[in-house]
This record gives sequence, structure tokens and C-alpha cells, in this order.
Amino acid sequence: MLRICLLLSCGFFSCVAYAGQDDVWLLVDTKAKKIEVKKGQQTLDVLDGIAIGRGGAGLKHHRGDNITPFGEYRIGWVGEKSSFHKFFGLTYPSTEDAEKALRQGMIDQSTYGRILFAHQTHQIPPQNTPLGGQIGIHGLGRADERVHKAFDWTHGCIALTNTQIDQLSQWVDTGTVVRIK
Repeated sequence: MLRICLLLSCGFFSCVAYAGQDDVWLLVDTKAKKIEVKKGQQTLDVLDGIAIGRGGAGLKHHRGDNITPFGEYRIGWVGEKSSFHKFFGLTYPSTEDAEKALRQGMIDQSTYGRILFAHQTHQIPPQNTPLGGQIGIHGLGRADERVHKAFDWTHGCIALTNTQIDQLSQWVDTGTVVRIK
């Protein structure tokens, strides 16, 4: 794992860890509606037919906007007993999300500092900021698979069928890098 740290203009450090050649990571392609399980540049598995947020994918503006955020995150926690069958929580908001939000006046300096501190100490960032939280990759639970296949229905998460989330769970754990584009 390669770790690069930068001193930001606000005086805080921002560190980003990059997956090494031997680390499995996920590429979530929101346009192609698929997740690629990768090791370096090699694709190990592909999960097609994902659903994303009702508001599409891009820059999240605020909690409740139903947008799946673009960016690089890590799996911060695993919920095995989720109402969505399984839930892989992402380390959203990232330091990059926080820096953009601070510049745009969406969050204050205190919130920005809490998000950065969490990332610097390898903790889960606060999930109750104006940027939202509880973004993850999850299954359907008892939801109707026909609805899942018909349209994007989440509040910003990435959804798979229960079979697919079980398949994905063999590849990932806390710390796995997830790139959403």
C-alpha cells in the first residue's frame, strides 16, 4: 500500500493510500452499471446490473440528494446483518469531498476538520454532516429484484442483488479501495 500525504492550504494534512499491485480493489462504473473487481489492472470479476442513486452519480451536494458520489473511498465497515442482506459502508465523505464542500461553503471549518481527522487516523468519517453519509454497496434484502432491474432506486448507495453481494463479499473486506466513476 503506497501512502501519499499533502499539506492542504487550510493547514491540515490529507493522506491518500493507493492500492498496490497485489491489492484487490473495486471500480464502480456508474454509466455501464457494473462493478469490476480488479487486482492491479487485471479484472478478476464483473458484476453487471447495479443500481445507483435516484439522482444519478456525480458530486453530492447535500444529505438526501440521492446522488451516488464520484471519488475514491475505502470499505470502512461491513454490516452482515443489514436489512439490505449485506452492507459494505464506504469512507464517504473523503478528504477531497470535504475540501470541495468547504470551498463551496457547504460545510464549516469544524466539520472539515472532523472529516480530515477521521481519515488521518484511519477512522470512519462522520456520517451526520451536511454532505450526508451511510453510503455503501449493498444487496436487496427483501426488496423486489424486478424494481432493482427497472431503475436506479437508492438514496446514493450502489445496490446489487443478494446473490451478487454474496459473490462480492469473497473479494472485499474493510480497507478495500472503491473507485466510483
